[in-house]
Amino acid sequence: MTPTRAWLAAAFLAAASPGLAQSDPQDLSRVLEAGRTLLEAQGIQVEIPVDLDQTREWLKALQDRLGGEYVLDLSQLRPAAEAAIPWLESSEETQPYALWLRTRLDYFRAADELQRVSPVPTPVPRKPDGNAAPAPHPKPTPEQQRQVWSKVVALEPWPEEAGKYVSQLKPVFASEKVPSELVWIAEVESSFQPGARSPAGAAGLFQLMPGTARQEGLRLWPLDQRYDPQKSARASAKYLHALHTEFKDWSLALAAYNAGDGQVRTLMKRHGVRSYDRLAPHLPAETQLYVPKVEAVLRRREGKALVELKTPS
Repeated sequence: MTPTRAWLAAAFLAAASPGLAQSDPQDLSRVLEAGRTLLEAQGIQVEIPVDLDQTREWLKALQDRLGGEYVLDLSQLRPAAEAAIPWLESSEETQPYALWLRTRLDYFRAADELQRVSPVPTPVPRKPDGNAAPAPHPKPTPEQQRQVWSKVVALEPWPEEAGKYVSQLKPVFASEKVPSELVWIAEVESSFQPGARSPAGAAGLFQLMPGTARQEGLRLWPLDQRYDPQKSARASAKYLHALHTEFKDWSLALAAYNAGDGQVRTLMKRHGVRSYDRLAPHLPAETQLYVPKVEAVLRRREGKALVELKTPS
């Protein structure tokens, strides 16, 4: 591995680790800037892509953090994610991951905003031994997340590729008895980029996992049909229809689309809840952000809330 690759890999891996995420979020920026200055002083160009295996390891660590419990933690990963985008885009092998990560930069921005509006934790009474118990970790409410996402999405321009795909794919959703407006989940999943791929293996406009794709009739070999916009849209719509049939609510169906229907089913049973707002604090951080972002996008692009969607006859 070249010095540049070694430096970048070490910096990115450190940024995704819990230790750095719990420290000053500017740490990574200082690390990157110091590294660039040092390398450029030695006449080394820093545009060399990072090692592919190290990159995948870092991306997997980042996605694991998205699957964590606390939304507010994600704001501390923003510098690392933003710094990683140019390096991921510089290699053909990592460009699909760049598409995936760029789409999720909004999650880190929303987490920044939520840091400002989340309630301060109630002090915890002292333990019998006289030591203070750890303060509870604050969790933003679903309503706070909806308000923040309305502000974040209001600043987002119309995705460049949306004009190509929205009119094509709405009839596909309607034919599967799913509200055609839900085609906009492709903005939340991939920014309408068919080549996007996640570190966990989700792919395409609608970021279908391999198991879900097969379940809904797609082939992954010799050509991966998840990268075909029409085929992935139909599979996504079929899956959404099945989820809504089970959960009877589009917020819960979207939570299951993102986190997995098995996980949503288990969490609802474990906590004895039946509504999305009661379930939200128990969902993975990414899912807590995903559902209100979808609704904010629908309001922005279609002028409709989830509860206003009509199922095609």
